[in-house]
Amino acid sequence: MMPLIFAETGKPQIIKKIGGNPEVKKHLEDLGFNVGGEVSVVSMLGGNLIVKVKESRIAVSNELAKKIMI
Repeated sequence: MMPLIFAETGKPQIIKKIGGNPEVKKHLEDLGFNVGGEVSVVSMLGGNLIVKVKESRIAVSNELAKKIMI
């Protein structure tokens, strides 16, 4: 298992665990990040990641990306 920030760009990954406090977990789930779901990094810009989740592209801060384990 490793944080999402270390994922290879363009390669689909499966979310294994979401860390953080309950508010952070709820926020990520509301954005579509669920354990067992698929996520892929589209690009990295200035410490932020653009990720594809459920056919949507979402910008995620480096800090939040560290809480998503793949």
